[in-house]
Amino acid sequence: MANEKEQLSFEEEKSNAENEPVVCLGMTFRNDDERREYFRNELRMKLPELKKIEGFPIGEDEDIIAMSDPPYYTACPNPWVNEFIKHWEGIKEKKITKYHREPFASDVREGKSNSIYRAHTYHTKVPHKAIMHFILHYTQPGDIVFDGFSGTGMTGVAAQFCNKKEEVESLGYKVQNGKVLKKIELEDGKYDWEEFSTVGKRKAVLSDLAPAATFISRNYNAPINYLTFERKLKEIVDELEKKYGWMYQTKHNNEGMGTINSVVWSDVFICPNCSNDIIYWNSAVSKEAGKALDEFFCPTCSSIVTKRKLEKKWETELDVSTLKPFKKVKQVPVLISYTYKKKRYQKNPDENDLEILKKIEDELMDFQYPNNLLPDGFNTNQPGISHGINRIHHFYTKRNLLALSMLSSLCKEDPDLNFILTGISNRASKMNRIHLKNFFFGGGGWNPGEQKGTLYVSSLPIETSIIELVKDRARAYKSIFSYQKNYGEVIINTSSAESQSMVDNSVDYIFLDPPFGSNINYSELNFLWESWLRVWTNNKREAIENKTQGKGIEEYKELMLACFREAFRILKPNRWMTVEFSNTNASVWNSIQTALTEAGFIVANVAALDKKQGGFKAITGTTAVKQDLIISVYKPDTELLNKIYIERNRPESILIFVSEHLEQLPVFIGKNKQAELIVERTPRVLFDRMVAYYVQRGLPVPVSSSEFQAMVSEKFPMREGMAFLENQVAEYDKKRTLIKDFAQMSLFVSDESSAIEWIRQQFMKKPQTRQDIQPTFMKEIQHIAKHELLPELDELLYQNFLVYEGDGSVPDQIMAYLRRNYKDLRGLESIDQKAIEKAKNRWYVPDPTKQADLEKLREKSLLREFEGYLEQLEGNKKKLKQFRTEAVRAGFKKAYGDKDFEKIVKVGERLPEKIIQEDDKLLMYFDNACIRLGL
Repeated sequence: MANEKEQLSFEEEKSNAENEPVVCLGMTFRNDDERREYFRNELRMKLPELKKIEGFPIGEDEDIIAMSDPPYYTACPNPWVNEFIKHWEGIKEKKITKYHREPFASDVREGKSNSIYRAHTYHTKVPHKAIMHFILHYTQPGDIVFDGFSGTGMTGVAAQFCNKKEEVESLGYKVQNGKVLKKIELEDGKYDWEEFSTVGKRKAVLSDLAPAATFISRNYNAPINYLTFERKLKEIVDELEKKYGWMYQTKHNNEGMGTINSVVWSDVFICPNCSNDIIYWNSAVSKEAGKALDEFFCPTCSSIVTKRKLEKKWETELDVSTLKPFKKVKQVPVLISYTYKKKRYQKNPDENDLEILKKIEDELMDFQYPNNLLPDGFNTNQPGISHGINRIHHFYTKRNLLALSMLSSLCKEDPDLNFILTGISNRASKMNRIHLKNFFFGGGGWNPGEQKGTLYVSSLPIETSIIELVKDRARAYKSIFSYQKNYGEVIINTSSAESQSMVDNSVDYIFLDPPFGSNINYSELNFLWESWLRVWTNNKREAIENKTQGKGIEEYKELMLACFREAFRILKPNRWMTVEFSNTNASVWNSIQTALTEAGFIVANVAALDKKQGGFKAITGTTAVKQDLIISVYKPDTELLNKIYIERNRPESILIFVSEHLEQLPVFIGKNKQAELIVERTPRVLFDRMVAYYVQRGLPVPVSSSEFQAMVSEKFPMREGMAFLENQVAEYDKKRTLIKDFAQMSLFVSDESSAIEWIRQQFMKKPQTRQDIQPTFMKEIQHIAKHELLPELDELLYQNFLVYEGDGSVPDQIMAYLRRNYKDLRGLESIDQKAIEKAKNRWYVPDPTKQADLEKLREKSLLREFEGYLEQLEGNKKKLKQFRTEAVRAGFKKAYGDKDFEKIVKVGERLPEKIIQEDDKLLMYFDNACIRLGL
C-alpha cells in the first residue's frame, strides 16, 4: 500500500479536473497546462542533443514541441524514459522466487470488433486483448513492457487493462483474490483452473519511428477528461456549422433544407467509339448485382465497353495553393445521402446542389492547410498516376478542404482535439469509397472505407461531411477516453527501434509486431496524417523493403538485426520477447529468424496462429510463411555463455546448452484431447538451435549431427521423439496419460530435409513398406523447389531409415504398432512367426544408436556431393542451378568447422540469391563466413 501511495505522489495526476494541482517527476504544478508548458521548455533546450539520435523526425522544432505532451509523450526521442524506469524499479515489489516462464502456447481468440480497437484506424494493429494474454503470461504487476513498433499503442492499453478484473475475465480466465487462473484440460472432458498470473497494471514504454503512430498512441494511453473533450468539440462543431454549414445543405422535395451526410462522386470516362462522356456510376453500376459490371454500354452510342480499356477524362484546374494549373481526373457528384427532420434520404444532385458547388469553388481559403508534394514512393505515386493527386490538399474536395482547414485551426495545439483531426483526415479524403454490395443489399455501404495499406483512390469515392465526421469521432472516442488511465503508466517515445535511450537490462518483457518486408510502407501511408500534424517520419532507417528508398531484402535484414540487437540489449536476462509475424515471403521469414539469432536471442517456440480457431500449432521450416506466426524467444543468461566457453572444445559442452534450453521449453501442449509434438524438443531442432548459438558467438561446434542426437538420446529422457529434463518428464508422463491421441505437426514438403521429416512422421505413426508409402510420397513432393535435386525414395529410405527383413525378433516400434492395430497379434511375442510375417519389409525409424550410424554414412555421401559442386564450379563463373540443398548445408557446416570460410563464400556466391535468403542455415554460415573474411 505504501508503494502505491508513493507511486501516486510521484507520477499520477491527482484529479482530472482542469485546475487541480498535479505532481510529475517529483515536482508539483498548479495544473496540467503548467506541467506541460514547463516540460515543453525543458524539451526545447534538449532538442540539440536529441537531434543526434537515429530516427529524429522531420519538422520544425516548435511543431515537434507543440505536438508533444512531455514528459509522458514526446514527438521525438524521449529524454525522461530512464527517470521513469528508475522510479518504476524502485517501487516494484521485490520477488524472492526465481523468474521462470515457458513460451506462451495457449489459445487466442480476440477479434477486431472491440470499440477501443476501432476508435482510430491504422494500417495494422494487434487487438489490445490479444496482447493482454502475452503480458499476463510473461509478467507480474509493476513489470516493465516494451514495444518498439508500437503503432497505435495497443501494448500500452493492454498493460493498463491487466489491472481490470472484468477485462481479464473477458479473455476466458478466472480471477480469484487478485490471482489469474487459466483453464486446463483433464481426462474425460473435465477441466481444472491453474494460477499463472496476478491482476495489476504493468508499466509500458512505447516507441515508434512514425510521429503519427506515437501521437495516436498518446491519445489511446493518456488520461483525457471526456466531458471536457466533448464540451470543446461541441464548441468546434458550432463554429464549423456557423461558417460552413451552408456547404452541407441540400433541398428536400422543395419542403426545406436537409443536412448532407455524404456525397458519392464518380469518375468520368471517354467512350473510344463516340468520344462522349461516360459517367461510371450511371453506366457501370448495377443495383441488381450490387457491383460494378465488367462490361457495360456507352449511354450515347450503346457500344459495349470495359473500364480497363476506357480512358479517364482529364481536366485542367487552377491549384488553390500554388496558383498553377494541374491536371486531374474529372469527377462528378452522382448521389447524395442527407438527413431531413431526423430521417435519412437519398437523392440525385439537383441544380441547387450544383450551384452550391460552384459557390464553394469561388470561396477563399481562410485557414492554413497542408499542400506538401507527395514524396516519390510505391504508395505515394499511386494517386498521382490514377487521378492526378500529387499534393496533400488534392486528396480533398474543395468543400471538405475548407472545413478541415478550419477544424485544424480550431484544434490549434490541443493534443486531445488534434486526435479528431487525425481520426478524420483520411476518412474525409477521396480515398474513401462506396461499398456497393453493402449499399444495395444493406450493411453500411455509406460508411467510410479506406483501403488499408494503400493510398488508393477509387472511381467511386465518398465525400463525407466534416461536421458529421467530427460528431462521429466524438462518439467513437468515448470508449477510449472514458476508461480510467493515469499519467506515468505509459511513456511514449518517437524514435527508431534500433536507437532507444533505455539503460541495459531494463525491461521485463518485449512485444513486437514489426514491419515485414514490403507488406506496408508506413512512412508513405502516414504522410497524409503527418502533413496535418506538420511532423514527418524520418524514413532513412525505416525497417522495410522499398525500392524507392533503395532497400531490398539485405537492407531489410540489416535494419531488423539492428532493432533486435537493441531489444536484446534492453531486455533483462532470462526474459522473453514475442514477435508476431505475418508475411507470405520465405526470404522475409528467413531474415527475421536469422536476425533474431544473430542478435543473440534463442528461439524457443514458433507457432502458427489459427485465425479461425484462435489457437496455435507448432510448425517448422519455410512453409511457416503461409500463416501468421507467434515467435517466442528469450535472452540467455551470460552465465550460460561462460559455462559453455570454459568447456567449448569438449563435446560435453553441448549438454550445458541443451539443459538450459530444455528448461525454457513447454513441457506439455495438449488441446482438444490431443497431445501435440513440441518441435523444439526434437533432437534435430535442438541441434539446429545449438549450432546457431555456437556459430553466432564464434564458438566451434564440437559434435556432428549424428553425435549430437546420440548424446541427447543417451543423456536425456525421451518421449515420442522429444527430449526432457529429469524434473520435467514426470509432468509430461502424468499429463500424457490423460490424453489418448498424439497429433504430429503439419508439414509442407519443399526440399530433401522436409521430405525426410515427412517420411519420419509417417513411420512413427505406421511402420510400412515401400509400396505402401510410395503413392502418398509422390503426392507430397509435387511442390519441391525447382532448384532441388531430390534423391529417389529408395535412397532417402536407405540413408535415413531401417527395414525389417524378417531376421530376428520384430523391432519394438513395429511390434508396438501391430499390437495396437491388430487384435490377433496383441498377445504374441516379437519372435512369433505370425508377427514376423506381418512385420516383414516394413520400414521404421531407427533407435538413436543406429540412427547415428546412418547419419554418419549419409553425411559422407552429402560431403562427396558437395565436393562435386566445388569441382563443377572450378574454372567458370556459372551459377549452380540444381543441387541438393542438404549437401550444401553439410558442406558449409564442415567448412565452417575447418575454418575454411573461402569455400563457403565461393559456393554461396554461386547459389541463386533467393536460395541463400530463404534458407536459414545456409544464410547463417554464409553471413558469418563473410564476416570472418571481412567482406
